[in-house]
Amino acid sequence: MERPLGLAVLILLGCFYLVALFADFISPYTPPDQSLQKTYHPPTALFWENGRLHVQRYELADPDDMVYRKIEGEGAPVRFFARGHDYRLMGLIPTDRHLFLVDEPDRIYLLGSDETGRDNFSRLLYGARISLSIGLVGIAIIMVFGFLAGGLAGYFGGIWDNLTMRFIELVMAVPGLYLLLVLRGTFPDELSPGQTFFLIVIILSFLAWGGTARIIRGMTLSLRNRQFVMAAEVLGQSPLKIVGKHILPNVFSYLVVAASLSIPAFILGEAALSFLGLGIQEPSASWGLMLSQAQDMKVFMLNFWWLLLPGAAIFVTVIAFNVLGDVFRDIVDPKQKFLNR
Repeated sequence: MERPLGLAVLILLGCFYLVALFADFISPYTPPDQSLQKTYHPPTALFWENGRLHVQRYELADPDDMVYRKIEGEGAPVRFFARGHDYRLMGLIPTDRHLFLVDEPDRIYLLGSDETGRDNFSRLLYGARISLSIGLVGIAIIMVFGFLAGGLAGYFGGIWDNLTMRFIELVMAVPGLYLLLVLRGTFPDELSPGQTFFLIVIILSFLAWGGTARIIRGMTLSLRNRQFVMAAEVLGQSPLKIVGKHILPNVFSYLVVAASLSIPAFILGEAALSFLGLGIQEPSASWGLMLSQAQDMKVFMLNFWWLLLPGAAIFVTVIAFNVLGDVFRDIVDPKQKFLNR
């Protein structure tokens, strides 16, 4: 392989999205499923006994510092492909099968529990579904609007070009964080998780489409007087058909690179909003919301490190997308890679 790093991050991101897609099946619990008797429970140990995998049982030794001790010789057998809560696999197929479970009142906490005894592993997987999909949906919106606005502005020029560019400059002149907070603050608090998700995507897309449109506009201006475009005009093709059939193929490589490099901005934007309490709300889960709930000083004082894992997930995902974007850029423009050396 010429680009093993690119292949590695592509496989990593593919695994992330695959896990998010099947989060209902892989997760033993739902995000709001609580167990108040097992708050701040550490990750449970696993051991093999009598031909079966077991989960170690614990007892609360110190309620003040939330110290749990193993109960030697006691464990709960892990049941694979067991029946649990109902859900729709991939949102379509009704089922109640889960990859693994333990019988109540025992709990399996692969990555510990939070302040209300919710499974951190399950919430991390459900949170991945929101945090990862928000980037794909958002980038699809800004690529479509950015291409149409920039492509038509560059093709028509004149008053349309001036109006489009001035509006983009107006949006880009406002500090992004303040505009983000103002736009989010205009919406009511009584919103469903789906409505909140949709509005966050719209807000982040509104802030990001201008940069793409400006670059597409410049590329369209350079293609406007090419012979193949002029030939299409002579044949009587409509402006939308010319932009879509002749301009788009010539800027598509840029759109792919820009998309891979812009997705981390959506992930970080959602995380920032949720961290500030303006994004995804309970009972849903996202990485930003989980990270905001780890602000409690008790998490740091008592070393509940497992509650900081959403931050690690955000970090790894953002780095992976940036590396993937660099690889795509090198593929599209090999000369740029040579110059960077």
